[in-house]
Amino acid sequence: MTRLVQIQNGPTRRVALVEEPDVRLLDGFDSIYALAQAALAAGAPLTSLICRHATGERLAYDPIYEGKSPWHLLAPADHPAEPARCLVSGTGLTHLGSAKNRQAMHAVAETETDSMRMFRWGVEGGRPAPGSVGTAPEWFYKGNGTILRAPGEPLPVPPYAEDGGEEAEIAGVYLVGPDGAPHRVGMALGNEFSDHKFEKKNYLNLAGSKIRPCSLGPELVIDPDFSSVAGTVTIERAGRVFWTRPIATGEAEMCHSLANIEHHHFKFATHRRPGDLHVHYYGACALSFGDGVQLVDGDVMVVEFAGFGRALRNPFQVARPDATPITVQPLL
Repeated sequence: MTRLVQIQNGPTRRVALVEEPDVRLLDGFDSIYALAQAALAAGAPLTSLICRHATGERLAYDPIYEGKSPWHLLAPADHPAEPARCLVSGTGLTHLGSAKNRQAMHAVAETETDSMRMFRWGVEGGRPAPGSVGTAPEWFYKGNGTILRAPGEPLPVPPYAEDGGEEAEIAGVYLVGPDGAPHRVGMALGNEFSDHKFEKKNYLNLAGSKIRPCSLGPELVIDPDFSSVAGTVTIERAGRVFWTRPIATGEAEMCHSLANIEHHHFKFATHRRPGDLHVHYYGACALSFGDGVQLVDGDVMVVEFAGFGRALRNPFQVARPDATPITVQPLL
């Protein structure tokens, strides 16, 4: 599989092809966004453009990944000129594990929650026949490109939040072409960081609980196998494993097909604006929060999926509380 990273050294950005234990620099492009735009303009496969622009210049991957090089990893998808033109969103209740966690949060006695009903509707209608439209999955907004954090960067709990917790999943990266047609550039590891305590208080808090920083990477996989993907999610505390779970994602592990998820995201005309970039999280199957884990400042969240390159690692960071309200000034 073809794996790309975006790296930066001071003001210099480069795109590089992962060829373990090195990365091979590409010439002519300072972002994967620009590379994908060029492929669309040329009507050429992205992989052929990568081969054409691969140089003989290599950098050792380990020092970059470990933060010991002047080069550092960026998130493998961004809109460099206009971060606000990158829409970050997600689809929930696609895995049985997430539905069970949500059911446990909001169930009263033996009552089936709306979350479990929505999951069941996905099981019944989330895999339509080719050419047909299936049941719509849950969809949520996370923010624009300014919320994306690179591998190794902290994921902060904002001062106004009640908590933060990892959501280990895979995200798709999409570019909308000049004709308004969406194109999948690739997929990457993701940590769709959320405020589960706030959500647990009331299901209607879900929308606000999702507007948090999140992470992606370190690698964008251009041609991944997304049929059934085994992985692991781990919480490290004080340098040791504190909690870990085997996880799985991919179409065989989900109640919605990828085509159905993509249709229901891009059916909205506002999601098909030429030149926009989209990062869409496909859903998690296990949460440490569901096992009663309370993350503390300095914990490290680790996400791994087979075939998606090196692990995504992000420290958990608690911001200092701030009770000062945001004030709005009238324009007089």
